[in-house]
Amino acid sequence: MKIAFPIVLSNVTVPILGLVDTGVIGQLGSAAMIGAVGIGAIILSSVYWIFGFLRMGTTGLTSQAYGAGKHGEVAAMLTRALIIGLAGGLAVIMLQTPVFWAYFQLSPASAGVEAMARSYMQIRVWSAPAMIALFGISGWLIALERTRALLIIQVLMNGLNIGLDLWFVLGLGWGVEGVAWATFMAEWSGVSLGLYLCRDAFRQPAWRDWIRVFDRARLRLMASVNRDILLRSLMLQGIFVSFLFLGSKFGDVTLAANQVLLQFLGIIAYALDGFAFAAEALVGQALGARNRQSLRRAALLTSGWGFLASALLAMAFLSFGGAIIDLMAKVPEVQIEARNYLIYTGFAAVLGVGAFMLDGIFIGATRSRDMRNMMAISLAVYVIALIILMPVFGNHGLWLALLISYVVRGVTLGLRYPALEALAE
Repeated sequence: MKIAFPIVLSNVTVPILGLVDTGVIGQLGSAAMIGAVGIGAIILSSVYWIFGFLRMGTTGLTSQAYGAGKHGEVAAMLTRALIIGLAGGLAVIMLQTPVFWAYFQLSPASAGVEAMARSYMQIRVWSAPAMIALFGISGWLIALERTRALLIIQVLMNGLNIGLDLWFVLGLGWGVEGVAWATFMAEWSGVSLGLYLCRDAFRQPAWRDWIRVFDRARLRLMASVNRDILLRSLMLQGIFVSFLFLGSKFGDVTLAANQVLLQFLGIIAYALDGFAFAAEALVGQALGARNRQSLRRAALLTSGWGFLASALLAMAFLSFGGAIIDLMAKVPEVQIEARNYLIYTGFAAVLGVGAFMLDGIFIGATRSRDMRNMMAISLAVYVIALIILMPVFGNHGLWLALLISYVVRGVTLGLRYPALEALAE
């Protein structure tokens, strides 16, 4: 709980920031401005998401080095993560023109909205090195069980962002550019604080031992782990993107209902992240120390908390989900339609917890190849389930296929767990 609870609190602040951004720009009375900030933020978030592998790979490799008592390697891992983060950010800056063009081809907007969104992104993109490097910093801190530091970073970033939003937009009248400058300054402040909180690593000479940092074998291992995590994440994203697109076949009301209920799945992810991150740190440390008993204890304890949290969420969704739906959607038809599928969110909380927790366990063990392969199996079964169930059950079939993918991912990873324990012998 000491590891998990700060992560849960940190996750709670994420949607609040989006609400404030929208609310502040909404005070100017322009729908186009709201749309521009929304689409600009989504595009940049999706670009940065590609580098999410850096957070997970850094956690697994660092926690194992820490568990093995290799403190020099722990410091060197932070340097590698920062170099990759900065390089990735610079690549995004250099490629911004074709990348933004491609996104607007996929999701065209009106000329006015697109122009303002471009202005927003052309400011924010200069903090790409900070945001991507922060993935590495976050993974490093999680590996050392320092999740309270992550909460401090998130609170600073979001608090500063909100304060600057109010000043730049409502006080100075900077409009969309004001929101962008507020986020830009908050993101660079966040990575600066993150580096300060990692200052003990910079007391180790190994952080700038360039022979160690650029050791070919270690870089090859890091590249292999990160590649497999990226492929796994792309397949997972493919499932959720296809879920949204296929839901549109059943009309605007059903599409809106699915979108509302997907927010419930987001709540599940935010809640279970804390326990999955704890599993990453503790399993990685146990594996680094070659302590099979500690590894099993870490897996069981974190998963036990995860199952408890998922059961509570399922009960909450089934008891209060209707009221939450009414708050989120004011259209009566959407409210009724969302209630028809509400039960699936309860099942998702219970049936998906195995996949969530085993992801954390396997990340800590850096068994990324297993994660990639089991996700490929889950994706294949999901496609087969869609082909069989959607023509017969419609949107119910779509939801059932999603739940089946959760179960298959959890079961297949579970079958690979004994091989993971064998690594600790």
